Amino acid sequence: MEQYEPDRLSPAQVAAMRRSFRNGRAALTRRSLLRASAGGALVAGGLGALTGCGIPAAGKTAGGVSADDHSAKEKTVNFSNWTEYMDVDESEKHHPTLDAFTERTGIKIKYTEDINDNVEFFGKIKPQLAAGQDTGRDIMILTDWLAARLIRLGWVQKLDASNLPHAFANLSEQFRSPDWDPGRAYSYPWTGISTVIAYNKKALDGVEVKSVSDLLDNPKLKGRVGFLSEMRDSIGMTLLDMGKDPAKFTDDDYDAVVARLQKAVDKGQIRRFSGNDYTADLTSGDFAACVAWAGDVVQLKADSPDIDFIVPDSGYMTSTDNMLIPNKARHKTNAERLMDYYYEPEPAAELAAYINYVCPVAGVKPYLAKIDKDAADNPLILPDAAMAAKSHAFRSLSQKEETAYEEKFAKLTGA
Repeated sequence: MEQYEPDRLSPAQVAAMRRSFRNGRAALTRRSLLRASAGGALVAGGLGALTGCGIPAAGKTAGGVSADDHSAKEKTVNFSNWTEYMDVDESEKHHPTLDAFTERTGIKIKYTEDINDNVEFFGKIKPQLAAGQDTGRDIMILTDWLAARLIRLGWVQKLDASNLPHAFANLSEQFRSPDWDPGRAYSYPWTGISTVIAYNKKALDGVEVKSVSDLLDNPKLKGRVGFLSEMRDSIGMTLLDMGKDPAKFTDDDYDAVVARLQKAVDKGQIRRFSGNDYTADLTSGDFAACVAWAGDVVQLKADSPDIDFIVPDSGYMTSTDNMLIPNKARHKTNAERLMDYYYEPEPAAELAAYINYVCPVAGVKPYLAKIDKDAADNPLILPDAAMAAKSHAFRSLSQKEETAYEEKFAKLTGA
């Protein structure tokens, strides 16, 4: 393997190379693994996996249960996160932003990368949450659809705005008021995830791709198109292409999208719906173009000049991974201080430079530019006004809708 010198590369390049070396290829990323697992698991396990064992029906919000806060006496925060989702130094033993927070506040962070799958993690913490017990965690990072469910179940604590001045002031307008947590009373984004169209210039060989319609209808791309196994992203992008709003669609709209995608499957236009391995297909050219997650595209572009992306005129889908404080957490105030810390521009920039996902912190660009100018100019990491204006979120689903929609999508994808 050719040697490289980290001090001659940007943090984003170093991060991408580190991931490549660890995985043997630049094909597996945290977002790919997350999204691949989220789509089919609900159908495979059924919604009963989320609502059984005495769990109240979704939609009945208890508002969160206050816990005795031991923050003043116990200077610690127990933080559960995904892998590859925090900045690390070259030794890979230290997290610079966490270390800086501890040095400033005296609050020690027990940082654990113990989330590999939303549904799996929910199953791990469900018994304690259902019983009103401490999960042993003060902060956990969950994707928006599962964050919404925990809020509806009343299993996370309402945040104290007085402990979150930077978060309140600096949260990007794009993420301020999702329908599942209006005004961000219970959550703040860790990162945003944009879904766009990625393509391999060499594999396209001059074929123009500007829209989902091009993916579905251009015969020159037959058998070389990929969609994602995450329902909300593939359905959402197609809804937009059909002139429908993913925040307001109906059952009939959903069925029309499934029918359109099914037609493309039947005629062989779509090669497959994929999760954690779509990046390998894109890099190899097996996919000439595909629906893709922007964080992956940033990493792939660093490794291959053939990889690029477009944002359709119809718009793109945005989701979030979110910081939440579960009920009975022992260190709520300390956790809120840490949450707020990541909405200060300097640590927000350091984090964004490493993980390459959408930074939800407004005003961070000049700070990120000092670390990595390319990252600061990349709309996949810091969306400009035009990019943000094209973003759309998938609306919250009722339990009945979630069951029906996932089953239909599973049938479409063959999951």
